[in-house]
Amino acid sequence: HGRGKAARTLPLNGDALDLPFPDAAFDGATVGFGVRNLADLDRGLAEAARVLKPGARFVILEFTTPSWQPLRGLYFAYFRHVLPMIGRIFSKHTTAYTYLPESVLAFPEPDELARRMTAQGFGDVTYRRLTGGICAVHVGTRLATGAAAA
Repeated sequence: HGRGKAARTLPLNGDALDLPFPDAAFDGATVGFGVRNLADLDRGLAEAARVLKPGARFVILEFTTPSWQPLRGLYFAYFRHVLPMIGRIFSKHTTAYTYLPESVLAFPEPDELARRMTAQGFGDVTYRRLTGGICAVHVGTRLATGAAAA
């Protein structure tokens, strides 16, 4: 559906763990609610670093869990019970909307994701929690080729 929407855009399918691009090909990259679904998070982060130019920014928007009570308790109750029930009612599928809470709960918390980004070639990694901590935006800068992660 993206064909013809932007002159410099070419839609394609590819494996995020083995991107079909040369090293240092991009000036930046963003992922919204996608890294949580990678079969190998560290390999995916390393692959993103590989295709980014040194100094390029990598921005990740991903779900997380709120740390502040009582929002944390309400969030877990909604995510574990209400959301799956609503999904089952509307989709008529018995396991609808169980993957989302399971994947979010299994995903690393922001401090750990920041550490893993750093280990895979990003520097100046920061994050900011949004919407009461329901999601977070992580930003890292691709280190110079050959530079050791701090």
